[in-house]
Amino acid sequence: MCLGIPGKIQSIRDDTGLTMGVVDFGGVRRDVCLQYVADEVAVGDYVIVHVGFAITRVDEDEARRTFEVLKEMSQLEELEWMAEVADESLKRVGDVT
Repeated sequence: MCLGIPGKIQSIRDDTGLTMGVVDFGGVRRDVCLQYVADEVAVGDYVIVHVGFAITRVDEDEARRTFEVLKEMSQLEELEWMAEVADESLKRVGDVT
């Protein structure tokens, strides 16, 4: 199964011609390639990230709905690791930090 996880863009930078950024996933921050969505995102926007690449921009409501689905999915034993990330992300949706 492949999952795209929503995260909030914290910073954007140019890395030798490639648009990169730091994205927050419920308190876990990771470097993400933003090249595919570079013309449509800014700091504070939410993106769906799959294997380190932002593949689409989503609004805050869609991010919240996705976190809710991930939280429900975390009830499955093999996906229980998602519960903490989904819970933390739901707390942060709408934060201006």
